[in-house]
Amino acid sequence: MTDCEQGATESMCWLNGEIMPVTQARIPVLDHGLLYGDGVFEGIRFYQGRAFRLQEHLLRLSDSAAAIGLPLPLDQAALAAAVAELIEAFSAPEGYLRLVVTRGEGPLGLDPTSCKRGNVFIIAAQMALIDAEKRRRGIRVIIAATRRLPVDGLDPRIKSLNYLNHILARMEAGNAGAQEAILLNARGHVCEGSADNVFIVRHGVLLTPPVSDGALDGITRRVIIALAAQADRVCREQTLVPYDLYTADECFLTGTGVELIPVREIDGRLLKQCPGSVFTSIQQQFHALIQQETRETTGTVT
Repeated sequence: MTDCEQGATESMCWLNGEIMPVTQARIPVLDHGLLYGDGVFEGIRFYQGRAFRLQEHLLRLSDSAAAIGLPLPLDQAALAAAVAELIEAFSAPEGYLRLVVTRGEGPLGLDPTSCKRGNVFIIAAQMALIDAEKRRRGIRVIIAATRRLPVDGLDPRIKSLNYLNHILARMEAGNAGAQEAILLNARGHVCEGSADNVFIVRHGVLLTPPVSDGALDGITRRVIIALAAQADRVCREQTLVPYDLYTADECFLTGTGVELIPVREIDGRLLKQCPGSVFTSIQQQFHALIQQETRETTGTVT
């Protein structure tokens, strides 16, 4: 949405086993994650001192790393322990984590074998990706001219550090006075937002683009699909084109950072409902699920 706004709580960082204020954290300028975007990451929410769906995030991190041939310096148990340690050191019970694994330091040049060990860091911060009024009323989005990288070039299931085409799409949105951009693939099919998944409602049916069209296999996306099934709501992964967005009854975006955001307008076209009844119902289910999963396990991680 908009650039993140840091709250009054000081952001903290776990860096290769040490916790420090984020302003003191440093990685070498020769780290290939910085030089070439060679690394993977996860964005993770925590509520009441507990990371939400942590094991799913760590599994996806592991899969992303395996897909690019990046050995993880820490196993999942050690990463979970680092997350718990950082949450405990953070001075607020709720916030956002950015877990990053880079290829590590090496000489200039693309050869990844020159990097002997990756760097691991986790940032804990409070952030507001969109103001409360826009969250209540819904946001404006555009369909970007910037296209999603093709699936046969870079699998969208890899959550890598290279987000340049998403940044360009977000710049388009900002230049158009919108809060978000939706990217299409080379065939003109809807993929995702610059940092979130897309859902629409047509005639009571919940629809979202399949991963095979270029959508990220989002953790929050999975939750929404599961919640729809629990409510006996029809939900399908289906190829979508701009026409489907323009004529939708409802549209909303989902992601770890934004949670759920209703869309009011797409390319200047007002949607029929915002926020719609389906969005409102699913949002209530989502918040109830968070409460359920954190109520009895405050201070722990899964």
